[in-house]
Amino acid sequence: MSVGIDLVEIERLERALARRPRLAERLFTESERAYAERQGRPGQHLAARFCAKEAVAKALGLPGFNFSEIEVLRSDGGAPAVRLHGAAAARAEELGVEVRVSLTHTGNEAAAVAIVQAV
Repeated sequence: MSVGIDLVEIERLERALARRPRLAERLFTESERAYAERQGRPGQHLAARFCAKEAVAKALGLPGFNFSEIEVLRSDGGAPAVRLHGAAAARAEELGVEVRVSLTHTGNEAAAVAIVQAV
């Protein structure tokens, strides 16, 4: 079992996305961006997903990763779920693990915890 955690200031990510509009395409999948756009404050939800990606990478021990390889989705029950692609999926398969995440945010900060456990 392994754990990863990450925290980010929401406004910092919002400013970065405003300065570099294509950054969102590099960091988030189309479905992640679409989900965030349906929310009252999209940056808050993107920040939580950014944290989840970082937390998953830490928990899997990925030294460098492509943000699109870790996708945060809503499951049928409303809880966040993770879909892995590419090197992240290969690493999870190599370790024989599944990944679970928990997201949270306030008006100022977003955070995520990832737990990786054997299946």
